[in-house]
Amino acid sequence: MITLTNADAALKDYYLDALSSQLNGGISPFFNAIEKSAQYVYGKNARCALVKGDMSRVVTGDEDGELPEASGNTYYDVTLPLKNIYGTVAITDKAMRASQDSSGAFVNLLNAEMEGLISDAKDNFSRMLFGDGNGLIAYINKANSSTSFTLSSVKSWFKGLTVDIADATGTKYAVQNLKITAVDTQTNTITVNTPVVSYSSYEGYPVVISGVYGKELTGLAAIFDGATLYGHTKASEDFFNPYVQYCEEVTEDAIISAIEAIEERGGGKVKMIICSHAVRNKIASLFRDMRVISSPEVTAGYTSVYVNDIPVYADRFCPSDRVFLLNPDDFVLCQLCDWEWMEDDGGRILTRVAGKAAYNATLVKYAELICRRPYAQGMLQIEYAEDSSSSTPSGDSEG
Repeated sequence: MITLTNADAALKDYYLDALSSQLNGGISPFFNAIEKSAQYVYGKNARCALVKGDMSRVVTGDEDGELPEASGNTYYDVTLPLKNIYGTVAITDKAMRASQDSSGAFVNLLNAEMEGLISDAKDNFSRMLFGDGNGLIAYINKANSSTSFTLSSVKSWFKGLTVDIADATGTKYAVQNLKITAVDTQTNTITVNTPVVSYSSYEGYPVVISGVYGKELTGLAAIFDGATLYGHTKASEDFFNPYVQYCEEVTEDAIISAIEAIEERGGGKVKMIICSHAVRNKIASLFRDMRVISSPEVTAGYTSVYVNDIPVYADRFCPSDRVFLLNPDDFVLCQLCDWEWMEDDGGRILTRVAGKAAYNATLVKYAELICRRPYAQGMLQIEYAEDSSSSTPSGDSEG
């Protein structure tokens, strides 16, 4: 007979390992490649010392000459609060009672809930990796009317989102609680449910997911956008200033020159290129004579195109106007713990929802993403020509 006690046991002893395995290995190639560690966690914060070397410590000289003066690395102490990531499953009392005499029916019920939780967790975690910590999804390129806006990039998954328009500084909301009712990925246009007053004044403003400002992972957009990173000014501290190259379209020369520039300034290697599906197809076409297409079996379940021995991965959450050239070795996900079930004071996972005939179980993770060498990362920012700026490359309609 199914009871709350053995349902709790199933969630803890069976489903948790399966959930952790699928989430840790199935979010994205970028997530799979970065370090995950608890050693950078101090209390509620992630703390990491970023290191910039000093070549002057090693010099040549005379046999009996003066030795070089001692010098050391430059250290930047980065401290960020861990972000709270929650995923909840709900089981009604009616469903519990209907399946309490059938273990098979209850297993099917839990399986369906777990599959939905895994899918949603993967999508949101992958989306946050490309964000700025504030729920950024795109910028407003043009206000067509009070309810229609052309964005820098539009994905099919935008539909149904409740979003805010942040102010020009991205530090507060200018307009709140707009629901995206329609998207056009060919023209990069969205339609919202509520007319926006003075809509033309919001061109260039960021569009962010409602209610998550400052609560998400510090993703790639935070590294490449804005004047500061981790509290340091990029213009005056080159270490925090990544490489950005603007181009009207993706070309072979643009990719090769970006790779060379990044490796020259950073002293490391570009080990991964991430872009949208349509841009990956474009890159595969450009490098047709030298490309290598890998099978999912050799790349942890993901198909990639190799250019100059660098894998090019497509991600549905990557903006269609950006190509990221990264070294995942420079990133670390600082995590207090792996995915865990939240328990009440009595050690129960399934807890009664106040005022409702239902039970909730909440999956938690406390983590933050830090890039240890921002200057060694790069991005191609595609600025499509005016006559096609409102259209993504052909084939990107599904993101």
